[in-house]
Amino acid sequence: MLLLILTGLAWMVQIMSMMKFLLNYGIELNNFLGLTVLMIPFILSIVVPFVTFISVLFVYNKLIADNEVIVMAGAGYSPARIARPAIFLAGLLTIAHLFLNVWVVPMTQAKFYDTQWNLRYGLAHLKLQEGAFTEMSHGLVVYVDKVSGQDLNQVMLSDMRDDKSQMSIFAQNGKLVNTMRGLSIVMSNGSLQMQGSGKVIGTFDNFDMDLSITEKNNNSTFKARRMPTSVLFNVMSEKMPPAQYKTVMTELATRILSPFMNMILAVLALVVLLRSSLLRRRTSFAPAIAVVIMVGIMAAFMSASNMLWDINNLITLAIAQVLLFVIILFLLIRK
Repeated sequence: MLLLILTGLAWMVQIMSMMKFLLNYGIELNNFLGLTVLMIPFILSIVVPFVTFISVLFVYNKLIADNEVIVMAGAGYSPARIARPAIFLAGLLTIAHLFLNVWVVPMTQAKFYDTQWNLRYGLAHLKLQEGAFTEMSHGLVVYVDKVSGQDLNQVMLSDMRDDKSQMSIFAQNGKLVNTMRGLSIVMSNGSLQMQGSGKVIGTFDNFDMDLSITEKNNNSTFKARRMPTSVLFNVMSEKMPPAQYKTVMTELATRILSPFMNMILAVLALVVLLRSSLLRRRTSFAPAIAVVIMVGIMAAFMSASNMLWDINNLITLAIAQVLLFVIILFLLIRK
């Protein structure tokens, strides 16, 4: 229930942050919702460790408040046996989280970025109106007299995106096409006027105009999140800028190591609550102490995963996770 609630809230926040797609690009509601749904696996991968911790904290704190833990301990149950259901649940969630991070999230994120790009710059979002000026982006305006599907008649195009190369184009016919670089309009039987360092006026039989604004001023960004995990491991052996290599290492740490935080946080909640209860220190501060420690551990893990520069750092972080889990587990099961 907690997982559904937190994921739903995060999804609603994502919907609100992406409302510009509906307002600026004229995207249909079903396409917009389909785009935001692709973010749900990524949201799940973030909230699962916190959900595991809060759930264990809530259930065992209730058991302590109802004196059930004291009764079980009096019946001969060891702390490890009392904690067994929560550890088993955390183990299942760790496996599911690992599967989510390694396979599902990269696949859905790749689909998300591709869909987002098509909705922004592809034919899916473009709705040219007859006899009206359509501003496709800042500085790029298209006017058409008649529209028949992707075929256009009497086209006027003004491209002021680049101050050094401004152009105005008039064409008798045009056709919208999707290319590997984005949306283009192929015009025929027209004239062109270009102004920059000089002034050029001419006519053309056919002219291919790039309408994409993604690569006009900046190159496509390096997004490790949408790369398959096997590709990330292969990329590690290639030469790349230090910033990109650091991004790859951080992404690998997130995918492989973050699922094991389910086990660490679950055992942390158990050791704080059960030890405080079995020592007869029935204090309401135990959950708060567990939360403070959890915040510190998660902050340390996130900071460390963002400061990885090579594979040795990744291995060191993994060893630190194992040692932390062993220490907390020892505090839980010791007599």
